[in-house]
Amino acid sequence: MAAAKTEAAVSVANSNLENSESWKANLKLPPKDNRFKTSDVTATKGNEFEDYCLKRELLMGIFEKGFDKPSPIQEESIPVALAGRDILARAKNGTGKTAAYLVPLLERTDTTKNCIQALVLVPTRELALQTSQICIELGKHMGAQVMVTTGGTSLKDDILRLYNKVHVIVATPGRVLDLMKKKLADMSKCQMLVMDEADKLLSMDFKKMLEQIIKHLPENRQILLFSATFPISVRDFKEKHLRKPYEINLMDELTLHGVTQYYAFVEEKQKVHCLNTLFQKLQINQSIIFCNSVQRVELLARKILELGFSCFYIHARMSQSHRNRVFHDFRQGHCRNLVCSDLFTRGIDIQSVNVVINFDFPKNSETYLHRIGRSGRFGHLGVAINLITYDDRFDLYKIENELDTEIKPIPSVIDKKVYVAEFQQQQPDDEE
Repeated sequence: MAAAKTEAAVSVANSNLENSESWKANLKLPPKDNRFKTSDVTATKGNEFEDYCLKRELLMGIFEKGFDKPSPIQEESIPVALAGRDILARAKNGTGKTAAYLVPLLERTDTTKNCIQALVLVPTRELALQTSQICIELGKHMGAQVMVTTGGTSLKDDILRLYNKVHVIVATPGRVLDLMKKKLADMSKCQMLVMDEADKLLSMDFKKMLEQIIKHLPENRQILLFSATFPISVRDFKEKHLRKPYEINLMDELTLHGVTQYYAFVEEKQKVHCLNTLFQKLQINQSIIFCNSVQRVELLARKILELGFSCFYIHARMSQSHRNRVFHDFRQGHCRNLVCSDLFTRGIDIQSVNVVINFDFPKNSETYLHRIGRSGRFGHLGVAINLITYDDRFDLYKIENELDTEIKPIPSVIDKKVYVAEFQQQQPDDEE
């Protein structure tokens, strides 16, 4: 009798093992990314996503999204967030912050309930669209209903959407506050608030809105703050609203290991000629070119087209539908070069971008950090090239000192190993 029970137990165990393997075998995995990655994302403790006892449906979404193993920020934040703790996390751009909060958010979402259970706040419309899409893809096997709402879109569409089941809202502060004030979005069951790019959300542009939004949330909500920089406004918010937060700081240095930085001294009238030379000499997969004003964005885009190169442009004065279309088409690889204002500096993750060019050099280190972080995403390699005029020389010196980084003079030939995937023989962090 005992032997029969043992055999039955072994049979059940084998059956469970087969089921465990079969669901993985049926996943629609994307092609494996074999590009080299830097220690920004590879210096992990060796954990697996399965170690966190996540729902199988969520694991399916994680693996089908192409996430293999958790990055350092994900290893630090996922188990703590799952335990219900408030988090104050500081990590570099492009190291996996979005999944670091979306994975625990989705795990804690009960899709059988018809109520809003989580709110993700971001500072720009493009980042809201990107984050909501990642959330949809991660939660697709769970039946998680994700709504994105931003300024510049139809309020009528939002009202119709809220009549249906919504579990997670991804939003910019102004629009979601409007929905709360109109009593269209019931946040009484919202158990988690995530603030991505928290330094920007707590700037003067959004600070009052944030305070009002929090008043609409229940007392026992969990708050997760993610940012690359933590100014005084973030520390003040922490003291006021976070309860014994778990603090994560993975910023041993501010700039990404995979981004090689160069400068070229030029006169203002030589900039377009210099850009033309860069386009001809560099092996560009996709590039983002930054200007300091809306007018210069449009003028430069026209110049690039006149030179015979493909080019899109995007800035804050364009209609939202136009911005959405440009963002989507550039992400899909329909164009190689994108000229933009600082609208595009925060959180935007297009991993095929391997070159960033500061056609106009920024005035502060925070803007510079976010701009160059558009290349070298998730541990990949990229290059940032700065066109420096005589008037920019003090800003260059100041930013180098503040970020404790080295911006080198541009060589006559840039080694393709530092920014082109096919030429990378080994991890740059392992080179002597």
